[in-house]
Amino acid sequence: MNVKHVIWASIVSTTISCQSVKKEYNSFDEYPIRQGQLAEMEYAPDETKFSLWAPTAEEVRVLLYDSGNEGSAYHTLPMEVGENGTWNLTVKEDLNGKFYTFNVKVNGKWLGDTPGIMAKAVGVNGKRAAVIDLRSTDPEGWVNDVRPALKDYADIIVYEMHHRDFSLDSVSGIRHKGKFLALTEQGTTTSSGEKTGIDHLKELGVTHVHLLPSYDYASVDESNLDKAQYNWGYDPQNYNVPDGSYSTDPYKPDVRIKEFKQMVQALHKAGIRVVLDVVYNHTFNTEDSNFERTVPGYFYRQTVDGQLANGSGCGNETASDRAMMRKYMIESVLYWINEYHIDGFRFDLMGIHDVETMNEIRAEIDKIDPSIFVYGEGWAANAPQLDEGQLAMKGNIYKMPRIAAFSDEMRDALRGGWDDNKKGAFLIGEPGHEMSIKFGLVGAISHPQVITDSVNYTKKPWALQPTQMISYVSCHDDMCLADRLKATMPEATDEERAALHKLAETFVMTSQGVPFIFAGDEVMRDKKGVHNSYNSPDSINTINWKNKTVYKDVFEYMKGLVAMRKAHPAFRMGDADMVRDRMEFLPVEGNNVVAFILKDNANGDSWKNIIVALNSRKEAAKLAVPAGRYTVVCKDGKINQAGMGQVSGGELLIPARSAMIIHQ
Repeated sequence: MNVKHVIWASIVSTTISCQSVKKEYNSFDEYPIRQGQLAEMEYAPDETKFSLWAPTAEEVRVLLYDSGNEGSAYHTLPMEVGENGTWNLTVKEDLNGKFYTFNVKVNGKWLGDTPGIMAKAVGVNGKRAAVIDLRSTDPEGWVNDVRPALKDYADIIVYEMHHRDFSLDSVSGIRHKGKFLALTEQGTTTSSGEKTGIDHLKELGVTHVHLLPSYDYASVDESNLDKAQYNWGYDPQNYNVPDGSYSTDPYKPDVRIKEFKQMVQALHKAGIRVVLDVVYNHTFNTEDSNFERTVPGYFYRQTVDGQLANGSGCGNETASDRAMMRKYMIESVLYWINEYHIDGFRFDLMGIHDVETMNEIRAEIDKIDPSIFVYGEGWAANAPQLDEGQLAMKGNIYKMPRIAAFSDEMRDALRGGWDDNKKGAFLIGEPGHEMSIKFGLVGAISHPQVITDSVNYTKKPWALQPTQMISYVSCHDDMCLADRLKATMPEATDEERAALHKLAETFVMTSQGVPFIFAGDEVMRDKKGVHNSYNSPDSINTINWKNKTVYKDVFEYMKGLVAMRKAHPAFRMGDADMVRDRMEFLPVEGNNVVAFILKDNANGDSWKNIIVALNSRKEAAKLAVPAGRYTVVCKDGKINQAGMGQVSGGELLIPARSAMIIHQ
């Protein structure tokens, strides 16, 4: 028996009575597991069934309200305890449009109102759950909505965006600024005629949109949306309901649900899949959280001395290794797939969760659709309260064969470490980062030319397949790429930084990992140098769509990179053995040049012997290549798949601070 369970259980263990039978739990392992689904409200016109898993409760009540935020309960109804610690109540009337909360009594104390842990519709600010018919929230044609085709994870190109960042700019031409519906609007442009919104995504060519947290989070007051409020949303309140601040009416429970579905439907019609950023590792608060007000102590890990563990750095860490938390996470993910047609999940601080839970989630998803993509951050903020070998850390990705993780190795080798904004790396000409970059280019797999002893952070390959590695240089966290280049090259011109911006994105797009673009990087967006803009004002976070005109060449280059990757399978082989066999690094003299050849007709590609050469030096670099005649498709910050001339011989001259790509 785990000693930390015993200590905490001694604090919260409760005697519950059911027909005069007493039951005590000496550890969390003894808590009963609810059978069937965790549904807490099942609506029908003639009756509504309420149920709540609360095995330590002495009493449980359901409170019914006319309003989602005003007035007192018009009914307070006792629930009856049933099997496996689940309390039940059936109300024989039509409750459609009403609101409800639960209140649980433990150790003689009423814990306070909660919408439950599995609320699927809520009123403003998520304090009360709503009784609704979910089918009434389906937009027209929803039953025929299908996710866009995807043959292989290697074909994925992810675009990470925040709803307000993407659509709030006054020149975006988007009507529903900062809302789910912004991604349903077609034909939006800037005053200069540049495409914005969903048309911009189609023009860029991405396959997946990764939405920053879009469930109901706590830090934005939905009752005061006339006041500008901003948060990334990593402060979960209700995991299974869309956030009201991104809807046109947060007071009406059906509106946020329908509009979220309309957004997914529009993206699917545009050929783009939708990834949801999920934050099961912690909650916004602890004592007043839905978890704690339902089954005190159970859903959170504790330290050996009985204090709350804090692997998230946010005050608590959830206990994915406990049976009902694991069940909760699985059901929540499946609910988003089945009800909202979500196509992928990004797990925040995935390293707090245990490997077994992540593999079970993956297995249950596979029963629905194996093409649904799962990835996450393979780390935690602080050491979680589990053995490192059990945790879904980056180093244990090999234990999770169909789950991917972000690679900070190549990211920081390119731009510099996250802990010092002003310290650059390969991009600004700092030597010694080449091996870490090669590690990222092969997709974090073992490769005969990658000496892992020389790789930053990682001394062994952690991916079994290249599609288990997310390749990126910028994301919502930390400085975006444009700001990082300004911080590390304060004297550089816009043109010099734009050249290195293109070079950085070339690494990402020619990596055998799954490429990931931070929204706005394709137009050199900045955040005024703010490192952690999670609650910074819109003036910091909003993408300036004028940049698409100012940095048109950067956008066209990024668009060209995406198109080239999609057109040529050699850049996305998706198989570790094939990468080891056909991707060969070329010898270079000196530092700050990385070059590789994709040999022969890699993976059925029409281009043969593709050579990618990447030079961050201030001067041109010579590179010995296999003698022959090649077509140039990328040079001097331009891409043209049809060809930009020919080169012959056994030596290549790579222009300064740029990439050169040639093929036979």
